[in-house]
Amino acid sequence: MELKTVEGVMESFLRQCGGYAVIDGGLATELERHGAKLNDPLWSAKCLISSPHLIRSVHLDYLEAGANIIISSSYQATLQGFESKGLSRVEGENLLRKSVEIAREARDMYYDRAAKGSRDTFGDKDEIIPRKRPVLVAASVGSYGAYLADGSEYSGVYGKNVSLETLKDFHRRRVQVLADSGADLIAFETIPNKLEAKAYAELLEEEAINIPAWFSFNSKDGTNVVSGDPIAECALIAHSCEQVIGVGINCTPPRYIQGLILSIGRVTTKPILIYPNSGETYDADRKEWLPSNGVSDVDFVSYVGKWCEAGASLVGGCCRTTPNTIRAISKALSSRSNGSFP
Repeated sequence: MELKTVEGVMESFLRQCGGYAVIDGGLATELERHGAKLNDPLWSAKCLISSPHLIRSVHLDYLEAGANIIISSSYQATLQGFESKGLSRVEGENLLRKSVEIAREARDMYYDRAAKGSRDTFGDKDEIIPRKRPVLVAASVGSYGAYLADGSEYSGVYGKNVSLETLKDFHRRRVQVLADSGADLIAFETIPNKLEAKAYAELLEEEAINIPAWFSFNSKDGTNVVSGDPIAECALIAHSCEQVIGVGINCTPPRYIQGLILSIGRVTTKPILIYPNSGETYDADRKEWLPSNGVSDVDFVSYVGKWCEAGASLVGGCCRTTPNTIRAISKALSSRSNGSFP
């Protein structure tokens, strides 16, 4: 699906999806389940070099689970990060393009299978459903903190030496490459502070980026983004940027999402997207998820109705969510579109 103009793009897409769209789930979680070893500063982007077939398989798993939007494996793929691994700038740019190419290949494979009349299974019930859903490929842009791989994407504290211009210079070439990669939109994800949101907005305008974008923030208290900046102020930056077609929250515990949606809805009329994590806690020093009271798929999906009532129209999952989570969300949103949401 090609997006020619920014205005009304997401609203049109949501109409095609029946009013609500499903975003995919955790990429790294599934890559590890497929056997990938991700204890590396490049995290899931490491697989662009070592095992791109695993990335394609995970994308396809999410498409078959019901996703309308799949997010590329470029979250932690930065030119600076690739250079630290000994790759040239050209090789790094090619890997960025490859992240989108893999996602597009997965979409093509899904469409091919859909044409052959495959089946879906919800719970214990096997049922034939329309499978060729509208699908967008979003090119992921992680925060400066994601590149640092020191946990600062979960604090938003970059230090006094990191200015607006520092962030713009850091992200500029990656955004340019991804904008011309064949993706349908750019997903600026896990934005931890107002400064980086402003850097993204200015970059989109300065570089006349010709595809739409969304801004997705993270929070640990339900009121502010992780840096302490009020979520409403951050959302207002997204609202004021013409290229931004959606604003929301990702990688945040489910219990905080409803209040954040309401806060965002007070300052923007743009579609609101949310893809929380499972509620578990990440230890940045040990680079692993700690055992905690994360929610089950059943509990996670029980929130979906409240999120939609609060104003969300795009729902998915982030870290530690799986195709089973997305399958359940897809079923719940389908029921809501049909007027039978529990």
